[in-house]
Amino acid sequence: MKTTIHDVARRAGVSISTVSRVMNTPQMVGKSKRLRVLEAIEALKYQPNAFARGLIYKKSFTLGLLIPDIESMYYAGMIRGMQDACIKLGYSLMICNTDRNKERLLAYIDTFHEKQVDGIVFASDAMLPEYHRKLTDYKIPTVLVSTHSEEYSLPCIEIDDEAAAYDAVKFLIGLGHRDIGMIGFHHDNSISGPPRYAGFIRAITEFGLPENTSKVSYANYRFNHAYAATHDLLISYPELTALFCVSDEFAMGAISYLKDRNILVPGQISIIGFDNVRMAGMFIPKLTTVAQPIYQLGYRAAEKLHELITTGRVEIRREILEHQLMIRESTRER
Repeated sequence: MKTTIHDVARRAGVSISTVSRVMNTPQMVGKSKRLRVLEAIEALKYQPNAFARGLIYKKSFTLGLLIPDIESMYYAGMIRGMQDACIKLGYSLMICNTDRNKERLLAYIDTFHEKQVDGIVFASDAMLPEYHRKLTDYKIPTVLVSTHSEEYSLPCIEIDDEAAAYDAVKFLIGLGHRDIGMIGFHHDNSISGPPRYAGFIRAITEFGLPENTSKVSYANYRFNHAYAATHDLLISYPELTALFCVSDEFAMGAISYLKDRNILVPGQISIIGFDNVRMAGMFIPKLTTVAQPIYQLGYRAAEKLHELITTGRVEIRREILEHQLMIRESTRER
């Protein structure tokens, strides 16, 4: 027969509430009682029932994560970071893939409410009024990761996309490139697309290369879209010697297109990506890229959400993590 919290309390000679406090807030229990309870838990091999624990504390000890694309290499690193933080903090994690579909995302918020999650991490998408209204109505604590909101005062954690893009293009210019193009995200409902474009424009303007302003092609997040966008860009601007791609997946799509056309990377065209996903160091050629601290973004998002759930506030509302340039094989001097 399975051991219950009543068995532990009886063996330790304490109340059920004392056993609960030892498991959840041990600092609130005196040393002698705490040791008796811990010894009873060990002796009886007690495994707390998550549902019963939730009834006592009016919490599910579950966090929800809304991500746009569960197949993306970028989100795999973020999920790993968040999962590790959840283990440390005592939460389970529910992951929902939205495909950037408004109706599906709203339905997932309903599901999270029905499952009584303690809070939600909302990744990468724009916080639309419909989303915020529903989250507010349900009173679900929410933290944004790899996105932010100018309209709503929601805690967030991200990098400085504009500065990171600027550094990437500045690096290409420093290698002697003067004909530089960009494969970017469409700006409609994109959080990172506009600031990364702005970083590209700032760098080429600052270094006296305004003729590159028009050398931009846009794609919809996936490898094959970037492949097609590279074709379109090079048909219009065959003189390009370097490409800034706003994601590593885009960079890989561009390199694949160039390889299929027998255009050497970096011999004829240098490519720089963005993210530093795990595959970036395995790809051929190994990808020069702007490294986001992807794992840390996920980890800190869970920690920040836990802070919001337990205290009702966060110390730093908008937290910016540092990016870093990773120089590998896909770029060279002009």
